[in-house]
Amino acid sequence: MAVPKRRTSKSRKNKRRTHFKLEVPGMTICPNCGALIKSHHVCPECGYYKGEEVVAKA
Repeated sequence: MAVPKRRTSKSRKNKRRTHFKLEVPGMTICPNCGALIKSHHVCPECGYYKGEEVVAKA
């Protein structure tokens, strides 16, 4: 069985984990109501997408 000859240092371990992180979704402002929405998604507040009402609010 393979056993490491030396202990992995903190800096070497952290260099390997540089890509292990959370990403923030791309958020934009709705031109209709001004709420923060995900890019290329229907606004959950007003139901508009690209200036057209897609989901009717009751």
